[in-house]
Amino acid sequence: MTDQPTTSRKATAVAFLRQAATGQAREAFRAYTSAGFRHHNPFFRADAESLARAMDENAAKNPDKTLEVERALEDRDLVAVHCRVRLGPDQPDVAVVHLFRFEGDVIVELWDIAQPAPKDMVNERGMF
Repeated sequence: MTDQPTTSRKATAVAFLRQAATGQAREAFRAYTSAGFRHHNPFFRADAESLARAMDENAAKNPDKTLEVERALEDRDLVAVHCRVRLGPDQPDVAVVHLFRFEGDVIVELWDIAQPAPKDMVNERGMF
């Protein structure tokens, strides 16, 4: 494995998220993550299979879920993707930031932080 990516790491992270959000998380993990992948979501075991299963279950439970990428930043081996996620048409927006660490072309580590949009927002500029 080379340390220099052959494609944009930002494009890879976005492709991973889009595929995982549509109920194809296991396929996304196979295509974009390393065998030693680990994540830091406190609600699931740290392995890829546990997180992929949870993502697929979430997609099945929320078939109208949408994920919109608001911005993505790349800095060497790190990529941050700020998304607007909505579990269904009548559900509030959730601001989610995924932070990916890469080795070469593959994702080796993932952190995610989510914040639901409050119904009555004080900030007139919103969250996005």
